[in-house]
Amino acid sequence: MKFDLIIDSRSSEVVIALLCDGQLIELHKQKHDNNFSVGDIYLGKIKKVVPGLNAAFVNVGYERDGFLHYLDLGSQVNSLKKFTEKAIQNKLNTASLKNFKNEKNIEKDGKIVETIKSGDHLLLQIAKEPISTKGPRLTAELSLAGRYMVLTPFSDKVSVSQKIAKSEEKARLKKLIRSIKPPGFGVIIRTVATGKKVAELDQDLKNLYKKWQAISKKLNGTKAPAKILGELNRSSTILRDLLDAKFNNIIVNNKDIAQELKDYLARISPEQEKIVKIHKGETPIFQKYNITKQIKGAFGKNVTIKNGTYLVIEHTEALHVIDVNSGKKVDAKKNQEENALEVNIEAAKEIARQLRLRDMGGIIVVDFIDMKQEKNRALLTERLREAMKTDKAKHNVLPPTKFGLVQITRQRVKPEMNIDTQEKCPMCSGNGKIDSSLLLVDQIETKLHNLSETSKGMIHISTHPFVASYINKKDGWFSSSISKDWSRKFRRKVLVTGDERLHLLQYSVVN
Repeated sequence: MKFDLIIDSRSSEVVIALLCDGQLIELHKQKHDNNFSVGDIYLGKIKKVVPGLNAAFVNVGYERDGFLHYLDLGSQVNSLKKFTEKAIQNKLNTASLKNFKNEKNIEKDGKIVETIKSGDHLLLQIAKEPISTKGPRLTAELSLAGRYMVLTPFSDKVSVSQKIAKSEEKARLKKLIRSIKPPGFGVIIRTVATGKKVAELDQDLKNLYKKWQAISKKLNGTKAPAKILGELNRSSTILRDLLDAKFNNIIVNNKDIAQELKDYLARISPEQEKIVKIHKGETPIFQKYNITKQIKGAFGKNVTIKNGTYLVIEHTEALHVIDVNSGKKVDAKKNQEENALEVNIEAAKEIARQLRLRDMGGIIVVDFIDMKQEKNRALLTERLREAMKTDKAKHNVLPPTKFGLVQITRQRVKPEMNIDTQEKCPMCSGNGKIDSSLLLVDQIETKLHNLSETSKGMIHISTHPFVASYINKKDGWFSSSISKDWSRKFRRKVLVTGDERLHLLQYSVVN
């Protein structure tokens, strides 16, 4: 498998596409003003404690209060409160926890009213982004994620990822980390730390400790609510979690973002700094790498797989429903059970991709084609779990019921990716009337006339690819295209290019 990261920087947001062997498997949108991403750390003020929920509502600066449950306080919350208060009052000489006296841990089955009260200031981390009408979900169990490990303050425990199978490697990493970690901190060793030398692990640990120092410094004199530490941007987070030798290219259409990624790679994996490339050319970056077309095909209600097999995906407030349809796929040489198994296994692979691509969380119910044999149901469950192994979100897959229904739960930490792939009718746009399409070229020419009087240099217009082809087409060997005529008329180069994101009668000026 080869991974490519394609980054499209737009005026209001950055859209990131992760490709595996050319197929789109993840899509992320990061708005430039997004201040409540998973991993961000805030100084919050407890607004209201609700004993009935054993939870509290916290003001972290969002339009709706964040939600903090007792179970998300963490056993060391008293120590965190003490540290936060002293840091705010500038009573700490250092960020080190070596001589910091921890407070007594709270009970797992305790009451929130016994731990915090209205008006308290607390250092909190975004565990789940604001979704719909809900504010962010918060946690007081702070964790600073690095390339090879996660640093947890007010703990002394060193744990290793369960995905590291070899006991010798687990023991080596534990011993190594215990010898270099700062006192008063716990460490969770990530899977990618396997086989890494002490110098690489030590550098990663030092970088994380610098973050903690920055938190301590930022707290001095700060009034809640306030953002204390921002998580990495989405593209850097993807690199941190997924980067390995399988990464082929990172292509971006913005020089500043490209430089940020190069700087980040220089710190975590210098030998891969060269894979960052800047997209050149007039074709939009997502169009160049066939991403726009994949988005159109993958985010609709009906998702075609192959040979007529397709999925129907419906989203409700309570759960997501996926229906598997065989379409016209029938192999005459096989019986009904064999055909059903083949279609279901193909569908399972696409469903795993869809869950990751759309970031569907909560409860997902899949209606597979009925199979009577228990061994086939077991095989389907195995293949579905196998297809979801690469999914970083926590998930659980239950075996099919006798009706062919499979229940899946998947961690939900941010709003579901939902893209409207339906285009407006070019005849009515839903209003019953539109301007004549024959006037489109005249409208563009009027726009060019205005631009020629107010701006200098080349004028670049983006239109639907069909319209661009028409404007740039020559009627004969010795004839000229409409775009060439415009260049002569306005005495400057007029460039017309196609953009798949635009509707048929839509055009825009490219800066």
